[in-house]
Amino acid sequence: MDIETLNKLEKKALKKSGMDFTRLGVALFFAVAVLTFSFVSNGGIPNNMFLAIAALIGAYMAMNIGANDVANNVGPAVGSRAMTMTMAIIIAAIFEASGALIAGGDVVKTIKKGIIDISAFGGDADPFIWAMMAALLAAALWLNLATALRAPVSTTHSIVGGVMGAGIAAAGFSIVSWSTMGKIAASWVISPVLGGIIAAGFLFAIKKTIIFKSDQISAAKKYVPIYVAIMSWAFVTYLTLKGLKKIWPKVVETLNALPLISLPATDKPSFTTALIFGAIAAVIVYFIVSRRIKKKNLQNSKDAVNTLFTIPLIFSAALLSFAHGANDVANAVGPLAAISDAVVSGGVSSKAPIPLWVMAVGALGIAIGLMLYGPKLIKTVGAEITELNQVRAFSIAMAAAITVIIASQLGLPVSSTHIAIGGVFGVGFLREYLHITSKDKHIVAEDRELLEDEKATLNAYNAELDKLENKEEKSTGDYERIVDLYKLIAKEEEHLKSTKRHMKRIEKVQYVKRDTVKKIIAAWVITVPAAAIVAAVLFYAIKGIMI
Repeated sequence: MDIETLNKLEKKALKKSGMDFTRLGVALFFAVAVLTFSFVSNGGIPNNMFLAIAALIGAYMAMNIGANDVANNVGPAVGSRAMTMTMAIIIAAIFEASGALIAGGDVVKTIKKGIIDISAFGGDADPFIWAMMAALLAAALWLNLATALRAPVSTTHSIVGGVMGAGIAAAGFSIVSWSTMGKIAASWVISPVLGGIIAAGFLFAIKKTIIFKSDQISAAKKYVPIYVAIMSWAFVTYLTLKGLKKIWPKVVETLNALPLISLPATDKPSFTTALIFGAIAAVIVYFIVSRRIKKKNLQNSKDAVNTLFTIPLIFSAALLSFAHGANDVANAVGPLAAISDAVVSGGVSSKAPIPLWVMAVGALGIAIGLMLYGPKLIKTVGAEITELNQVRAFSIAMAAAITVIIASQLGLPVSSTHIAIGGVFGVGFLREYLHITSKDKHIVAEDRELLEDEKATLNAYNAELDKLENKEEKSTGDYERIVDLYKLIAKEEEHLKSTKRHMKRIEKVQYVKRDTVKKIIAAWVITVPAAAIVAAVLFYAIKGIMI
């Protein structure tokens, strides 16, 4: 290696270490700022140091959510080159923070999904505070490790595991609702399978109606407005059900102030209301898209069709980020709000108000974590599982919204992370299936026939060789035939290997990287138990320090 190459490598290493140091510095500055603000602003409250430390852990958790979970919303769009990495980070950061601050709600459940019975704490605030701190820190540590390993995992499952482990350490196994944990375990299968099937289904439909047609542009002008309208229906329905449910009374009040609108006063949107909103949006979008596409002068190519899905992908990334911020900010601030309520009131409650500063910690933490460490996971989701283009990314985004809608109405437990990654798996495996064309299938059939003939010939040669070698008295002709048979067997074995290799090349084209899939699935399976074990250890450590 020459001196010039060594100098380039050294400069690259120094630049990378400098960037890593800057990222760490910004993250530490945010964490220390949160710690200081919490300590100063709550100075008159007993045990305010607990609250300040909890705020620090909450900030750490929020940054890890931003670094890991947000990649699922923008990764496919970036991988398909519908957006640049910078554009994706800016859009996601803005909409994640907006979703958290605007639609995150005023009250949060202190125990996510009711996985433990808080009555087991007997109203004693101290062990409850220790358990929530242990759960929050355990979930954050696990997310940090998963991000470092480039494994997209469920933040909800991380905090669920943390709460379960800390709860068991505090009050025994009876505190856990095992039926709820069973449903969560079921989501490890339900979420990716549903997401994969729906994403593959949409991709196959787009290929059949547009890509496989001889005149792709005419087909695109007919069908793209329909697909984008379906996407609009799905996303507006999804946003209404998930993104606005915590502020629905305020939304109803605002809409009822408009003429000709009268919505019933309810705590959260009904499925029918969400569907109506989605249908209205779908009709409007259909006419807008149809008019715009008719004016375009496009070449009859797959690339031209792909460009038609770019703008819908940008909108989908923004809406998914908004809904994610509104929902998953609770994973960061839920335990923090519970600790804040327990410190202030001195008791334990199933629901707790979210102070504005607590919600701001969650919103800003998610945005900062995304900007500092999000690109790693965005690259994994967008490019390291399978190659994506706009049509494939569009199918994944559709799966993300529709799967949540279906699952929520059927009462099935699902994870948005697992749905999105399952969608990526689905389109990748569909590509593998479609790779074997009718021509390829004919070749494979011919190869199989040839393989059987070669095996039969090889068996005949081996049988003749055994007969001659076992012959007691051999003539000169027998020895010559034995030599010929060895040569024929070697030649036939080589033909056999060649035919098998040819079949494997056609049948085993892999568009999905198996090593990445195995790593991600392994991370999913161990998320809950890993977070639970760490949380239990942390609870005993905190308890030992405090007693």
